[in-house]
Amino acid sequence: MDPNTMQDLLVMRRTAVPTNDKAVRDRLRRLGKPITLFGEQGMERRSRLSNLMGSLSVDKLLETHVEEEDAAPKEQVYDDQVSIYPFFTEGPKELREARIEIAKFSIKRAAVRNQRAKRLRDEESKWALKHAKDMVLDCSNFGDDRPLTGCSFSRDGKILATCSLSGVTNLREMRQVTNKIAVLEDNKERATDVVFSPVDDDCLATASADRTAKLWKTDGTLVQTFEGHLDRLARVAFHPSGRYLGTTSFDKTWRLWDINTGAELLLQEGHSHGVCGIAFQQDGALAASCGLDSLARVWDLRTGRSILVFQGKTKPLLSVYFSPNGYHLASGGEDNQCRIWDLRMRESLYTIAAHSNLVSQVKYEPQAGHFLATASYDMNVNIWSGRDFSLVKSLAGHESKVASLDITPDSSCIATVSHDRTIKIWTSSGNGEDES
Repeated sequence: MDPNTMQDLLVMRRTAVPTNDKAVRDRLRRLGKPITLFGEQGMERRSRLSNLMGSLSVDKLLETHVEEEDAAPKEQVYDDQVSIYPFFTEGPKELREARIEIAKFSIKRAAVRNQRAKRLRDEESKWALKHAKDMVLDCSNFGDDRPLTGCSFSRDGKILATCSLSGVTNLREMRQVTNKIAVLEDNKERATDVVFSPVDDDCLATASADRTAKLWKTDGTLVQTFEGHLDRLARVAFHPSGRYLGTTSFDKTWRLWDINTGAELLLQEGHSHGVCGIAFQQDGALAASCGLDSLARVWDLRTGRSILVFQGKTKPLLSVYFSPNGYHLASGGEDNQCRIWDLRMRESLYTIAAHSNLVSQVKYEPQAGHFLATASYDMNVNIWSGRDFSLVKSLAGHESKVASLDITPDSSCIATVSHDRTIKIWTSSGNGEDES
């Protein structure tokens, strides 16, 4: 190689940096540098490599170039330089005609099957959206002397749990929210969230600013206390199996607990600021977290890896929730928007200008995700189509910030709680059938 060509190569090596993230990591590894820094994204890693390459000496550049050439995959060579190709034996004419007929038949059958499935989905979706559109205020009642912060329905929809800044969690009969079943009062500071087990109607968990989460029976018996967080807790969520509990905290971590033993199974770092929201995918394989660092992270619980990172704008994210379809993730936060993320495409699918104030919580209806609801500090709860994300209904009636919402397992009812200290129950005014 002549000197001029060598010089050109060196100049290119100084400025040309791979765009593929795996290639960037490989080159950083060969240079003896960390392949990733805490909280570093792909573009930041590439920029770091570019600055590093610009500072390398000529000898180091040549050494890196030789190493990469040696590491490049070589062309495969077969024994005796003979490539092995598949072969075939020509069949009778009747076989060719039969295969053509089978293909034609199967295509028609597949089309009929897809149309039938689509029609059923459309009819079910139309029914669910009409049901949501007909929702009106069914009842309203004061829930506590202090602002309410969380609410949750039991699996059978017969009990509603609410928690408040007083630290008290109340259990009420669903249809008569004035009737208290039990009062849970062991929290030393304000209660920040409450959630029922997805498999046991007699089990629920609470989160508190006293840095603990607690497991309760519906008769008020304290079963387990989960201690370990270094700052106040924000949200709590059960794994779909009902065997584990996830908690988020302003100590920048979320943790996974065994509800039977109380043992801390996982202390998960990865957020650079407080962690606010947590949700589990319905099949239990994935978890999502979001926080004040404006990031939503998706974790594979089977490997413990952060497999996806979704970047919001510059505002904190406060809530995340998986759609029952398993591949859509909704997030809401201080930018007043609700974002729908597609796990398959690894990007934002849609941005909903949801409210005029921060979005405190987002939730999909639990059966098929036909609609999602967003609660906001603008005192409203909005219902959006799960298909085209158009506004279906706005539930207005609270006189202060709406802190939390929940939807019954059969999607027939929505509960909302607010800093105005009231619980509101919203149900459909019709039967969900099309009017003729």
